[in-house]
Amino acid sequence: MASLRDIRKRIRSVKTTQKTTKAMKMVSAAKLRRAQERVLGCRPYGQKLDRMIARLAKRAEMLGEAPHPLLVDKEVKESVELIVLTSDRGLCGAFNSSVVRRALKFLQENKDNYKEIRISCIGKKGYDAIKREGYEVRVHHEGVFDNLNIDSAEEIAQEICDHYLDDHLDGAWLIYNEFQSVMTQNLVKKPLLPVHPQELPETAMPVEHDYEPERQEVLDQLLRNHFATALYQALLESQASEHGARMTAMENATRNAGEMVDKLTLQYNRARQAAITTELVEIISGAEAAKAS
Repeated sequence: MASLRDIRKRIRSVKTTQKTTKAMKMVSAAKLRRAQERVLGCRPYGQKLDRMIARLAKRAEMLGEAPHPLLVDKEVKESVELIVLTSDRGLCGAFNSSVVRRALKFLQENKDNYKEIRISCIGKKGYDAIKREGYEVRVHHEGVFDNLNIDSAEEIAQEICDHYLDDHLDGAWLIYNEFQSVMTQNLVKKPLLPVHPQELPETAMPVEHDYEPERQEVLDQLLRNHFATALYQALLESQASEHGARMTAMENATRNAGEMVDKLTLQYNRARQAAITTELVEIISGAEAAKAS
């Protein structure tokens, strides 16, 4: 049985941990509010950009023009890029492990479908986990979440788009956590290349405009922006999901620490009562022995 001193030390240790987890929960709550505002602010832009691309593509199709290469689904797919979004830090429940498990499942399911699956990791936790499983990571984008902005997404998107247009790449997939609420993050696996804009109704007649430069050049830039925006949106969603998951995990840890303190306190009081009872019994026994002598 643990001594009273050991139990007191454990109580102090758990209370210190509880203060830490409570502070981490408050920090994550503050960061979550800002991240959630950025997510909600980015979504309308992506939706309107998608509709614009759909109208341009439909107009080009009506005029009999060749579709843009970023819109063409290649018949033969030998090489694809898998982009895995995780966090740089842990203590956020199953946030990272769920993404890694889905990425590993994708690699196992498609190892015979493609000659090459190239892996890009954004976030240290995903990179470390995939490397431990023995897979080679083509590139690890470090420090993206330290100062998350559209420039980082555009740089990554530009490289992948160029590889796709140069026929070094036949497709791109993205795995990340989509933010729904503090308690809920949806695991998403979706294709990024080729670009699949929303479908317009058959009766929709896109309005013809004068373009400067030409329509194909405008469409090319919009498609690149679409890819970068989709990646940036996923980064924002992942960041907000991370803060929500960490906030929930730290709240659970704080509550569990409180329950542990209560159990240890009860154990301490029982041990203390047993020690006092033992001392009283020894005193009474000694007194009775002294009387008998």
